[in-house]
Amino acid sequence: MLGFFSWISGLFGPPPPATAATETRLFNPAQSSSLEQRSSDSDLVHQLEEHLFCWLLDVPPAKLHSESPGDERLLSELERRLRTNEMEELPRRPGSLPMLMRALSSETTDRKQITDIILSDPSLTDQLLQVANSPYFRPGDNTIESVDQAVFVLGLDGIRNVISAAVMRPMMAARNSREALFAQRAWRWGLTCARAAELIARIHRDDTSAHFMVGLLPALAYITIRRELGRICRSQNAGSEPEPAVLRTALIRHQWNACQLLANVWNLPPKYHAWLLSAERPAPRQPHSALTDGLLLGTREVLRHARQRNLAEDNLSQIVHLTPEQIKPLRQALLRMLQEGKASQAGA
Repeated sequence: MLGFFSWISGLFGPPPPATAATETRLFNPAQSSSLEQRSSDSDLVHQLEEHLFCWLLDVPPAKLHSESPGDERLLSELERRLRTNEMEELPRRPGSLPMLMRALSSETTDRKQITDIILSDPSLTDQLLQVANSPYFRPGDNTIESVDQAVFVLGLDGIRNVISAAVMRPMMAARNSREALFAQRAWRWGLTCARAAELIARIHRDDTSAHFMVGLLPALAYITIRRELGRICRSQNAGSEPEPAVLRTALIRHQWNACQLLANVWNLPPKYHAWLLSAERPAPRQPHSALTDGLLLGTREVLRHARQRNLAEDNLSQIVHLTPEQIKPLRQALLRMLQEGKASQAGA
């Protein structure tokens, strides 16, 4: 059932997929009054995006640009599937998600109501307990053994974020080692950007939990696009895996379309579509949204923690709309999260 939110979400639905000439990037800084400043910011954010691709795809920069003759055929099929809503690798939305979102947004919701809704969905229950016990969320060393305990220990704000991450968790399943590495790194990147967007939203006195969830969507879109392109490769006898260069192009062209499609499929409220659109096409001379600054800060910090090519400290303060006094505690919070995550699992 489409419902009112699906209908109105269509008003914010994805525009026609971008072509090579009109494509937007992951980071799209708002236009400043100075052409020189705009050019400098654009160069910096594109460098950061290229560093991210090298890490996610585990390749040197040259590999990102070694295109093959059959690449456009693969990209055309991906574009067709996006345009006609025929994506086969879209993650399924938990049936309980709309009810959970309504309950979590209500000030009168109590712990028992949230617990009962989660327990009504066995698959989500399993995923939630796995995520709640991950080092990114679990406070202290004690294992969380039940949904009721998770809600009690994490609180409603914490459980909102765990639910958002649990929705994304099933996409971590991989068919081979290359896909597994990409999914693991995208998961770490997504959680870091989501946490950054949440913390920045708190500074702006905005909806923190909603920004956490929307901050996960770009990473989930990356995993979805990669898996769909792999399926297309196999169907066209173009190998079992997409090459890094064609995958990079696919991500650049279609990442925001895929985010909007995910938000539509999951019946997310219109504000999610508006935030995604604002990050894709920022209004001239307007401050960055919490999502844009969260993506910039989260990407920079996850690459720094992984000891990858990165931006200098001065460059970071140039491209985000945050003061140095605001940036410092944000970076410390993200570093703690990344260190705790790395301590409990082998670094990808």
